[in-house]
Amino acid sequence: MKKKLLTLLLTAVLVTATLSACGNKEKNEAGKANTANDTTVTEENTAAETPATAEDTVSMADEKEKVRIVLDWTPNTNHTGLYVAQAKGFFDAAGLEVEIMQPPEGSTTELVGAGGAEFGISFQDTLAPTFASDNPMPVTAVAAIIQHNTSGIISLKKTGIDTPAKMAGHSYATWDSPIELAIIKKIVEDDGGKYDDIKMIPNTVTDVVTALQTDIDSVWVYYAWDGIATKVAGLKTNYLNFADYGKELDYYSPVIIGNNDYLKNNPETAKKFIDAVKQGYEYAIANPDDAAAVLLAAVPELDETLVKESQKWLADQYKAEETRWGYIDPARWDAFYAWLFKNGLVEKEIPAGTGFSNDFLSE
Repeated sequence: MKKKLLTLLLTAVLVTATLSACGNKEKNEAGKANTANDTTVTEENTAAETPATAEDTVSMADEKEKVRIVLDWTPNTNHTGLYVAQAKGFFDAAGLEVEIMQPPEGSTTELVGAGGAEFGISFQDTLAPTFASDNPMPVTAVAAIIQHNTSGIISLKKTGIDTPAKMAGHSYATWDSPIELAIIKKIVEDDGGKYDDIKMIPNTVTDVVTALQTDIDSVWVYYAWDGIATKVAGLKTNYLNFADYGKELDYYSPVIIGNNDYLKNNPETAKKFIDAVKQGYEYAIANPDDAAAVLLAAVPELDETLVKESQKWLADQYKAEETRWGYIDPARWDAFYAWLFKNGLVEKEIPAGTGFSNDFLSE
C-alpha cells in the first residue's frame, strides 16, 4: 500500500511539473508575441508620424506673411494696383497674404497708427496736422500712388469759371477745412480775384454730376474719378487743376502710409509688399483695359464705363514723368508743408523730410 501511495504521489508531482512547464512555455510565447506586436505598433506609429512631420514642415515653409492695407474710401481706380497685385499673383509670389480692408468709420491714418492695419491710403494734406502736432501719429508715407496732385475745381462750362478769379460771384461747395479754404483763397487771389465774393455753400458733395446741376456752381474734385464722371455723363465742364497754380500745391494725393513700428521691425516684408503693389500699378499703366476688368471683377457694383475711362486717364498719371512708380520728391513734399506753416495752417513748422520715405521702393 505504501508503495502504491508513493507511486501515486510521484506521478502527481510529475504531472504538476509538466503542466507548469507547459504553462510557462505558453506565457513565454505569449510574451514574445506581445513584444513583437508592441514593436510592430511602435514601428507603425513612427512610420505614420514621419509623413505628418514632413507635411507640417512643408506647410510651415509655404505659410505666407499676412499684411493688411486699409482703403481711404470706397474702392475706385486709385486702388486698382492693389486689386491687380492680388488677382495677378504678385502678392502670392512675394510670399504675402494681403487683406484689402474697407475704410473705417473714423480715420484710416489713426487706424494704421494704432496698429489696426500695417498699411493704409491717405493724403499729404490730411497728414499735415498730425505731423505738426506734439504727438504725431506714428505713420510714414512710403509710396505715392499718383505722381502729381490731380485735384482741382470743376464747374459747368456755361458758368464761365475758366480761371480761378472767376470763382468770385459764384457758389462753391465747401466742407470747411482750413487747408481747403486756404488753397481756394490762394489760387483766386493770385489770379486777381476776390475770395470774399465766393458764395460758400456748406456741402460735402458725394454726387458731383447731380450737384453741378443744382445751385452749386463749383466743386473740388479728384479728376480721375469725379472729373471723369462728368465726362461720362456728357457734361461740358471747365477744370482748374491746383498743381498748375504753384509748386506748393503740387502735393501728393493719395499716398500709401505704413505703421512706423511695423516698418522698423519688418523692413524686408514692407519692401516686398510695396514692390508687389508697384507691379500692380505698372501692370495697370501698361494694360488699363485689363486692369479695369480686374477692379470690376473685385467690385462689380462700380460703373463699368466710369472705371474704364478713369483707368485709361490714370495710366499716364500714376508715374507721369518719373521712372519709378511711388517716388516722392522731397522738394515738392517739403514745399507744401512749408507753405502750410507760412500761412498759419498748422500748429508748428514741420521739419524738412518729415513724414515720408523712399527707402521701401525698389529701384
